[in-house]
Amino acid sequence: MGVAAGPIRVVVAKPGLDGHDRGAKVIARALRDAGMEVIYTGLHQTPEQIVDAAIQEDADAIGLSVLSGAHNTLFAKVIELLAERDAADIRLFGGGIIPEEDIPLLKEKGVAEIFTPGATTGAIVEWVRANIGVEKGVEK
Repeated sequence: MGVAAGPIRVVVAKPGLDGHDRGAKVIARALRDAGMEVIYTGLHQTPEQIVDAAIQEDADAIGLSVLSGAHNTLFAKVIELLAERDAADIRLFGGGIIPEEDIPLLKEKGVAEIFTPGATTGAIVEWVRANIGVEKGVEK
């Protein structure tokens, strides 16, 4: 699972009850335009659905967008499920309305990176290339 040959594959997901997906769609398009294969799961996904999609799609990474305030619970559950399903090689990153003081805890739990409001699509694309692409042997 994860880190297969070919382009970087990223599942972009909106977990929980948050119904605002404009940012997730912008990120999905930026990653796609940068040559990555992107699977957007749509709104109101459970952590189980997100992990299932990532495994089925042989994703290298999952990008979560969380604006609801449930980031600590949702990110932790996705990390837990990836480990339970022997898919911990699928890297998790995300963004949204996440207080700065919560970011170190999320990273301790295994979230690879958090992007807060104001992060540019270019910075996110470059981070994915540098951190996911390197694992796949994809040139920057």
